Amino acid sequence: MSARGVARLAAAALTSGLVAALALTGAGRAAADDGTTQSQSGATATIGGLKTYGEAVVHGDSGDEQVAAGLFEMSVDGGGMLQTYCVDLHNPTQRDAKYHEAAWSGTSLGANKNAGKIRWILQNSYPQVNDLAALARKAGAGSLTEQDAAAGTQVAIWRYSDPDAGADVDAVDPQAEKLADYLEKSARGQTEPQASLTLDPPAVSGRPGGLLGPVTVHTNARTVTVVPPADAALTGVRITDRTGKPVTTAQDGTELYFKVPDDAADASAELAVQASTTVPVGRAFASESRSQTQILAGSSESTVTATANATWAEQGAIPALSAEKDCAAGGVDITAANTGDQPFTFDLMGTEHTIPANTSRTVTIPLQEDQVYDFTITGGNSLERRFTGVFDCKTQAAESGLATQTLSEPSPASVGGTASDVNLAATGGDSATGVITGVAIGLVVIGGAVLVILRRRENPMGD
Repeated sequence: MSARGVARLAAAALTSGLVAALALTGAGRAAADDGTTQSQSGATATIGGLKTYGEAVVHGDSGDEQVAAGLFEMSVDGGGMLQTYCVDLHNPTQRDAKYHEAAWSGTSLGANKNAGKIRWILQNSYPQVNDLAALARKAGAGSLTEQDAAAGTQVAIWRYSDPDAGADVDAVDPQAEKLADYLEKSARGQTEPQASLTLDPPAVSGRPGGLLGPVTVHTNARTVTVVPPADAALTGVRITDRTGKPVTTAQDGTELYFKVPDDAADASAELAVQASTTVPVGRAFASESRSQTQILAGSSESTVTATANATWAEQGAIPALSAEKDCAAGGVDITAANTGDQPFTFDLMGTEHTIPANTSRTVTIPLQEDQVYDFTITGGNSLERRFTGVFDCKTQAAESGLATQTLSEPSPASVGGTASDVNLAATGGDSATGVITGVAIGLVVIGGAVLVILRRRENPMGD
């Protein structure tokens, strides 16, 4: 990564330096937890770099810059491969960055009225359409190589994903440019694809001696495997259907419950579901660091997972806590649902809030673009939930520049090739990556106080 990229990340963290620890004190008894991060849904993967690509030129106020344009490849945790295009031209890519499947609302696509057109492009071009002769005829392009097709598709996507960031971009190869023009003009809006696998809600709570839930499975897989809590043999907690019958497999729409013994001590548990499926084209992939957002163009059979947790207590407040990045609201939504018989009172950055019994409220933590966040929410009796990530909702960082795909350094393969390990010229894969991450997190932790907005959303739990 360039020195400018390092400076940009550090400056973004410093200017947005917000305290990232939220201490909550519950009224009554809450449950213990192991302090894991927020619930996982869908596929997680590691980016391997550009694999099939051509050449493009981005026109800007400071002149033209040559960039590589084409398909990235990711390896899925647990097995499988993904092909993606980027929707974040002006942000850097880090070598071997970790990514997770995400809703459009948690990325720049959420506020992009043309996001549906990008999905149309993905479904009607390479690699979903692998008959390049037919694709060339539609585009009036004469003939297309895989490299031309990948470059033309990426250029068309950038024209819809990055217009606010000044993405005036053309493919260098004339055939790729014709394809880009055809795709741009032909694109029609489509809806966001469903997640490959999610559990809803990701957190539930209640009293021991009954069924806590339901937690509903949403998936495009034919069947999913249900993994019980790790300490189920010790605690006696079981995952069941609504009749209390143990469940080991599930399908889309299946409702799962935590069956907690009568004599169970106040605690919590987590269930996981896992499946092998193809991830739907058009799903967004957000990085767990500061690496450009991707959108899915193709998927092999891949391992997908989702988790949900349950909290129980004999009496008092019983909170269920979850979080979701909300780019439209400009922050992270933290939802606290209290299924107990007493109010759940907590102090959040010096302000006390109370959630009545049988009520749910959502608190939005405002964040600045590029901010690394690490929220730990604690309650009575050692309840702890940690939510971490990077608030990446725009296609342009605080300091604009093409640190992403500029071919300013020699690469392992020439432009227009299919390489086994081609990363971006400013790859972000050098030893500075870990330093950047550490510095950014440190600056956030020592930053100033965060403003917290309690959104006017109060939902009775029975609704």
